[in-house]
Amino acid sequence: MIQQHFGWIEIVVSAAIALSFGVWQLVSVSREIARDKAAKEQSGKASGSSAGHSVGEHELDNR
Repeated sequence: MIQQHFGWIEIVVSAAIALSFGVWQLVSVSREIARDKAAKEQSGKASGSSAGHSVGEHELDNR
């Protein structure tokens, strides 16, 4: 009787593991993005503003 349900049990367990991993990755990436955003805002306040020029207009880029 229980052997009939082993396939469904395996599907449910595998799906639970996959969904748990996906949710964990989503939370982890969201936290990292928030941490990077906060660090960028913190460094922007400390230095005033960005470099003020676009890529390629700096003389070191003309080498």
